[in-house]
Amino acid sequence: MPKRNDLEQKALHYVVNTGYQGVLQSDLWRELSASSREGSRVSIKLEEKGLIRREKELQDGRWTYRLYPKRLPASIETIVDCPCLLCPDNARCDPTTTISPKTCQKLTDWILGLGTEKQAQTILTAPSEPNILEDEYLAESLDT
Repeated sequence: MPKRNDLEQKALHYVVNTGYQGVLQSDLWRELSASSREGSRVSIKLEEKGLIRREKELQDGRWTYRLYPKRLPASIETIVDCPCLLCPDNARCDPTTTISPKTCQKLTDWILGLGTEKQAQTILTAPSEPNILEDEYLAESLDT
């Protein structure tokens, strides 16, 4: 039987990787090869720590919980097409000058475009491959 903290870390990692779709609690404990009792306890513990949110859901005629991460790790995908990265006026851009993010039409258009489904999906999807920053985020989250 794995140590509880190890099981919590694996569970949190799995829930975070499901992104905003969440995961059924029953699918989580099956994925972790844990008993339903262990899976339930881990889910409750993660919820008490403020790391996940549990919402009751009727699935195949039975009540269960869907688990959602409260926070997702940042990803470079969120800013990869930001116009500021390649802007020729970047060095002179400042909120107190005439070249300012406050008046930049390209930046405004990009921000408003974030609402489109394709870009929103890129931003809202959790990374499929874990990375060092994500693992550090998960480890710090469990230490609290």
